[in-house]
Amino acid sequence: MENLLAKSAPEFTLLKDHLLHVSYAAKAFGRYLQMDESVAFNGAILHDIGKAHPEFQKRLKANGRNSKVFRHEISSLLFLSVFSEADYPALLDMVIAHHKSAKNDAGDKGLLDLENGYEYIDYHVGKWYQWSPDAFKLLNELGVTSIPFSEEIARENLSFAISYCKKQTKIRGYSEWRGLLMGADHFASALINSTEKNLERAFQIPDLSFFNRTHPLFPLSYKETASPKKHTLVVASTGAGKTDYLFKRTKGRVFYTLPFQASINAMFKRVAKDLKPFNPDLDIRVLHSASMVVRQNGKEEESVLQPLFGSAIKILTPHQLAAIAFGMKGYEAMLLDLKGCDIILDEIHTYTGVSQAIVLKLVQILKQLDCAIHIGTATMPTKLYQKITEELGDDILEEKLTPEELDDFDRHTLYKINSFEEGLPFIRQAIEGDKKVLVVYNRVARAQEAYIHLKELYPHTPILLLHSRFKRGDRNHKEKLLLGLDGEGNPNGEFNTSTEACIVVSTQIVEVSLDISFDLMVTETAPIDALIQRFGRVNRKRTEDTIGKTKPIYVIAPPENENEAKPYDFEVLRRSYDVLEDSQILKERDLQGKIDYVFPEIDFMDIEEHAVFKSDGRITVDKLTHRSKSILFELLEIDGVSCICEGDLEEYENADFERRLELEIPVMYFAVRGMSQAQKGNKPFIIPDKAYDFECGLDVKQIRENNFDVTNQIL
Repeated sequence: MENLLAKSAPEFTLLKDHLLHVSYAAKAFGRYLQMDESVAFNGAILHDIGKAHPEFQKRLKANGRNSKVFRHEISSLLFLSVFSEADYPALLDMVIAHHKSAKNDAGDKGLLDLENGYEYIDYHVGKWYQWSPDAFKLLNELGVTSIPFSEEIARENLSFAISYCKKQTKIRGYSEWRGLLMGADHFASALINSTEKNLERAFQIPDLSFFNRTHPLFPLSYKETASPKKHTLVVASTGAGKTDYLFKRTKGRVFYTLPFQASINAMFKRVAKDLKPFNPDLDIRVLHSASMVVRQNGKEEESVLQPLFGSAIKILTPHQLAAIAFGMKGYEAMLLDLKGCDIILDEIHTYTGVSQAIVLKLVQILKQLDCAIHIGTATMPTKLYQKITEELGDDILEEKLTPEELDDFDRHTLYKINSFEEGLPFIRQAIEGDKKVLVVYNRVARAQEAYIHLKELYPHTPILLLHSRFKRGDRNHKEKLLLGLDGEGNPNGEFNTSTEACIVVSTQIVEVSLDISFDLMVTETAPIDALIQRFGRVNRKRTEDTIGKTKPIYVIAPPENENEAKPYDFEVLRRSYDVLEDSQILKERDLQGKIDYVFPEIDFMDIEEHAVFKSDGRITVDKLTHRSKSILFELLEIDGVSCICEGDLEEYENADFERRLELEIPVMYFAVRGMSQAQKGNKPFIIPDKAYDFECGLDVKQIRENNFDVTNQIL
């Protein structure tokens, strides 16, 4: 009994402990969701009891592979009649498909997929009279009164489950019970022995009193936020206090979204630090990866990485919420977690094309989930503004700065240049004057090249490269350097708090959430809305003395062809550059006109055909199933999956939850799809050590088989 395991290394969690942990979470989630707690408890106990089967134990301890399919949840179904028949539907929803889609599973291992293959029932029943007594004993120890029954009854239980599954998968919709169990299983698997302690913090509404602060330099801090209207749409300049305003509009648990993976970490640290005095035990989480991809039988399955259910505040990207639109694996748990919460969609103007269409679809679904939706933007095309207000209707509080208030945010004088080389004399002049210089590129590879070049030119000047493709632990270190604050949040004289010259080279990840201020910028042309946000990193520290004073920004002319313009649209870049006036102050009150010149129309891709939640309220996914592959792969160029260096594999597979995250590197799926995967954690792809450097980060061109270390392969 005591040697029955639920998890292999490094946890080696006992089956009894795991079932208890999941039951604690399931009961807590059931209570919060007003679902039957006793049914939730029973489903949690039943879901993995099949792991008592000797075949599972053998595979777990040997940590090896077997050509014959064994699914522990099928063996769990043999014990169905231990429980009340009235609860069978909920219990079966929780157990049948808590790992696999019940049919059309990517690995052909769903319950109904196996119906078309070999005779699996005998295999999963096994030598019933030898192993079932241990399972029955365990059930009794866990508080589920059970009298051992015959193999015949066990087979009848499985037969009933199969018939139920066939009926359910012909019904369109989703199962809340499946979502509850998946959320509880993920929660307990991540936290193990800390499950109960963390549940004490779950579902707490954060105390956001901190954001009630006011300051003359932040006009939004004086705007009235009390309103019976449920939703919010605020348009204001960068640095006007949008974050505070949006948080003040919330009343419950908060999901806070930002456009870029690399920017959410800085926001997480900022909010956690600000709220700690009011919330000493605040459960605030940051969701690092968009998804996890697993290849099985030549097919790819993408599943959402569920942030821990019930956190008071979660910080993530809208692409991580897209699972609910496309019905990806785990979407039911996310739907339950989102229900009735406050959703902040910040910096919405930075989304273009497909991303805008996805965000609009999310707004539609979140409204159906009774969420309060709060949208913040520095600049938004009129067409997009109209589309959002159409979706949210009259129940929306709209707030904008007056033209006079906008005038106080004129902070930049723009200069057009033809190349980066043309900007070098201005960089040199700034360095000689002990100024802080920011250089921004649209692609990681070009930022890496510029960093190496500037390092050669200024060997004695502190210089930092920051982009999305660093190990998260390394990027945390670099962001800390960039912000120039010590562990207590006090200035330490590095970069942002330095009084001497320094250079930061970055990508568009600096556009949002990083509270940094530079004296001069050289930047590639980006879409006008993204450029305006990027400009907000220069002359950001406003005082009474700085109002009316500007600092220089040099904008490099766009490339001459579509390919070089990527990841942006070539025509959008050209219009964005054309609308900027050379050697002139950028006037905030003129920005809306410039934006509407660049985006006179918006081509909203029709996400409707791909989404499983339709605008008329229909759901087009079968119960107990999910979409194996998300359309996000084809449509978005985002760093949606993770990879690790080959030299980190052993540490990763034996590390805890937090350390694993630090070792992961965000990357686009198509850059790593040919690589092997780790079998632990988020199943990151394994890349050669030669493809990664602490200073420069990941070089995707070096991700190829012949760069792997032969020694590591032998080991």
